[in-house]
Amino acid sequence: MRILLVEDDPSLGETTARALRSQNWAVDWAKNGESVANAVRLVNYDLVLLDVGLPDIDGFEVLRRLRDQHKAMPVLMLTARDAVEDRVHGLQLGADDYLVKPYALTELLARIQALSRRYHARERNELVLGTLRIDLIAKRAFLADKPLELLPREWAVLVYLLNNIGKVVSKEQIMEAISGWDETPSANAIEVYISRLRAKLAGSGISIRSIRGFGYLVEDTVHDPQP
Repeated sequence: MRILLVEDDPSLGETTARALRSQNWAVDWAKNGESVANAVRLVNYDLVLLDVGLPDIDGFEVLRRLRDQHKAMPVLMLTARDAVEDRVHGLQLGADDYLVKPYALTELLARIQALSRRYHARERNELVLGTLRIDLIAKRAFLADKPLELLPREWAVLVYLLNNIGKVVSKEQIMEAISGWDETPSANAIEVYISRLRAKLAGSGISIRSIRGFGYLVEDTVHDPQP
């Protein structure tokens, strides 16, 4: 799970980030509200921990902007304000949960796990494009209902592309999405995975198109032909 922590307090931010990483979660730490828009544009976060009392724009405004942009990731608000009106305001803006400071780190971790379970239970269990079907629960791929054998990295790249149908994604975005704690694939490795996927998808009508200078676009050229 990749989490965006939005917290301006250096001590609390460091403590919280360390606790999250102890669970083997990837954490990006933003220290003000204005940087959030750029962060969520570049990375698909699984959850946002959002402090209300930020130094530039407050957490409520950050949340409003996220929901206006149709960003649907779970948002857990963190705040020293314990008034009912503040909690209601946050929930009405689209917050998924609300935790009042000071909080126990064990409770924070439990809230995150509960939010993640609820969110992923709502997600689709399959990704489909033309004759290609990905079963996210069983972690199996099918092409025209026949099993498609994929190596783990190939699987990760293909799932990322299908989660971004209609968007051009860069090598850097793919590298970020499939990187692990102990290894980040190189740009050359991404090219190799793309080449292998193209070979395995050959003749299916599923194309991974190179957009010069920008990245890759996956499309169904049979059922949705491009000009």
